[in-house]
Amino acid sequence: MSVDVYLNFNGNCREAVQFYSKVFKQEITQLMTFGDIPDAPGEAQREDTKNLIMHARLQISGSNVMFSDVFPSMPFTAGNNITLALVSTDRNEIESAYEQLKVGGTVAMELQETFWSKCYGMITDQFGINWQFSQVEESN
Repeated sequence: MSVDVYLNFNGNCREAVQFYSKVFKQEITQLMTFGDIPDAPGEAQREDTKNLIMHARLQISGSNVMFSDVFPSMPFTAGNNITLALVSTDRNEIESAYEQLKVGGTVAMELQETFWSKCYGMITDQFGINWQFSQVEESN
């Protein structure tokens, strides 16, 4: 299990990831655009979002730092653009933390299967901290 920091940007995520990659001399280990998302039935991709970054990751001094552009229909507030991401192979651990942290908070996305995770969800806890939960496959 790890708790990783997730940084959100207002359309300039690609530039930020490239900058931090250079500063910390690290390879960008993951980079996915909103255009990489499979279309939902009856929904077409918006041309203005296809090249925005949905997810990118760097290893900085032994920590995962993840990055994303905020989708244009979602609000962006500088200073409130940091999320903690609980990443684990243990679904029970994710469900337990999710259930406890959502008490008194606001659910942005119920735990559910996505194309990138068997169990993913998002909440803002009672103290205003944004959390993401993601079940990952065990690495060999």
